[in-house]
Amino acid sequence: MKVTWVLPGGEEVMADVQTGVNLMEAAQANNIAGIQGECGGSLSCATCHVHVDGDWLSKTGEKGDFEEAMLDMADGEVTDASRLSCQIEASDELDGIRLVVPV
Repeated sequence: MKVTWVLPGGEEVMADVQTGVNLMEAAQANNIAGIQGECGGSLSCATCHVHVDGDWLSKTGEKGDFEEAMLDMADGEVTDASRLSCQIEASDELDGIRLVVPV
């Protein structure tokens, strides 16, 4: 599947991601600036914060209570479109998803 990350300066980086990989791991594998994933995807930091673009948000599933709490610690503006990318798993349904890395 294809994922596009939109960086703070407007540059777009597109990559192929295998089904089942979380999008934080995919960002790290593709050297996406601004996605640290310091906790390794264990949902104990908010360093993989992204904004899910438009219509894709409903396809990523609901945020859990713990993810909501972790987003309170996220860098960058937290919006209704905010997600922790470690909690979004690549799937055929998400082919083409766009993620904005917040400033």
